[in-house]
Amino acid sequence: MATATVSPPWAYTLQLPRDPRAPGVARATLRTALRVHGMPELVENVELLASELVTNAYLHSEGPYSLRLREAGRGRVRLGVRDTSPHIPAPFRRGVTPPAESAGRGRGLYLVTLYAESWGAVPLCAGVGRPERSLPDGESSPDRRRSRQEEQGSGLLERGLSGQGGKLLWVECAAKEEGAEDAYESASGPGW
Repeated sequence: MATATVSPPWAYTLQLPRDPRAPGVARATLRTALRVHGMPELVENVELLASELVTNAYLHSEGPYSLRLREAGRGRVRLGVRDTSPHIPAPFRRGVTPPAESAGRGRGLYLVTLYAESWGAVPLCAGVGRPERSLPDGESSPDRRRSRQEEQGSGLLERGLSGQGGKLLWVECAAKEEGAEDAYESASGPGW
C-alpha cells in the first residue's frame, strides 16, 4: 500500500526594526526558509522582491515593519511587507510605466512588476490590521478589488506594529517552468 505525505501549509513572519541591517537579515531568513521547504529555484527572485519591498519600508516609513513569507501553492510563494506608512507607491497603484533612463529613483519597485507573478497593496487601519476602507466610488479596478479580498482571506494581514496603520504590499512568485523566458529579458530587451 502506497502512502502519501501531505505537507502542511507554512508561513513565517519576521518583525524588523528601523535598522539599516534589517533588509540583509530579511534576505538571509528568506533564503533559509525557501531552501528548507525545497524551493531553492525561487531564492533569487524572492530575495530581489523582498529586498525591494523591505528597503522601501525602511526608507519610507517611520516605524517598525514586518515581512511575511508563506506558501501559496505548488512551487509558489507569497511575500508581504507591512509598514507604518499609508503611502502606496506607484507600481502598486494603477498603471506601471518604466522609469526614465535618467531617473535617480523608481527602478527598484519597477523591478517588482517584472519579477513578480502578481502584486497588490492594502491600506490598513490603525491598530487592527485590516483594510482601511473599501474602494472609493468610481474606482473599479478588478485587480485591486480582487487583491484586497485575497489578502483578507490569506492570513497576510496581521495585528500589531504598535497599533499603527499603514499598508501591506504583497507579491507572488512562482518557480519558472523549463523553457520559460525570463520576465526581465523579455520586458527590457537586450542591453538594458
